Amino acid sequence: MAASLLKVPTIALQKQLSHLVLFSKEGSRWSSVPISQKKRPSKMPLISMAMETTPIQTFLEKSASSSQNIGIPIMINGCSGKMGKAVIKAAEAAGLYVVPVSFGCEEECGQTLEVCGKEFIVHGPSNRETVLASVLDKYPNLIVVDYTVPDAVNANAELYCKVGVPFVMGTTGGDRNLLHKTVEDSKVYAMISPQMGKQVVAFLAAMEIMAEQFPGAFSGYSLKVMESHQASKVDASGTAKAIISCFHKLGVSFDEDEIEMIRDPKQQVDMVGVPEEHLSGHAFHMYHLTSPDETVTFEFQHNVCGRSIYAEGTVDAVIFLAKKIESKDDKKIYNMIDVLREGNMR
Repeated sequence: MAASLLKVPTIALQKQLSHLVLFSKEGSRWSSVPISQKKRPSKMPLISMAMETTPIQTFLEKSASSSQNIGIPIMINGCSGKMGKAVIKAAEAAGLYVVPVSFGCEEECGQTLEVCGKEFIVHGPSNRETVLASVLDKYPNLIVVDYTVPDAVNANAELYCKVGVPFVMGTTGGDRNLLHKTVEDSKVYAMISPQMGKQVVAFLAAMEIMAEQFPGAFSGYSLKVMESHQASKVDASGTAKAIISCFHKLGVSFDEDEIEMIRDPKQQVDMVGVPEEHLSGHAFHMYHLTSPDETVTFEFQHNVCGRSIYAEGTVDAVIFLAKKIESKDDKKIYNMIDVLREGNMR
């Protein structure tokens, strides 16, 4: 807060004043409201006390005063990435307020970047806790959306839990067991899902139901898994890993190291069939099952071009999590299947 007024009890005001003035806070500004219809004196004694501000507080004040959006405040970490940009567009279209502060890589630290027509101050690893605490202080209903890198998943989750800010973890990779334990120990609300695309999640949910109700149904079958993503994706698909887990319950033996990861653009076009215009953003998955005697085969496939499906799902996740926080739900950790089950889809 750039400045605040020291409240003065009305009894301390000069008795000769023809009326009293109450001071109320509207957003981040103070305004005076006369409680009498008599003419206000030409001079009103005010006592003010200047507060020391930080650059991040000043920037937040400026951004908040220029925005008319009063939706759920979200902080998108990794805003300059392709998923970050997609979420910014989807969030603003849905009426959410995107806080103009983000965490990025060391090279971006201290820079002001223009992303989707909006200016963001990007902070590196050194002062993240202070920055996040300042943003949370300004926006108490803040929810963080994480689309950073796999190596940062656990450290970022620890930070969010330490500061006490709810978050949606859209980044895959990291130690997922540790991620869940971190959140469980902190009691912070979180949405953790290897897949944010609503329709793909519905397919995953169907696979989990089949695995639970028909364990061992594919015993003895061999499995081949191929997934193709843009070359910048360094880890194996979290969705593929989740589907493989279902096949394990169905009696199929398969190690995650056997996943065939296609990252070469030429192979993606020639072998996988990815349209050239979507080489920079796609997610193609194929699961091929073969019976022991090779007389029966099953194939499951889901192909996604672009990122809008994930961005829209992320917005649904934020809205869902905000409702759970508001209702003080006992459950703290959710995934996209929880969102699907409640029917909270736009």
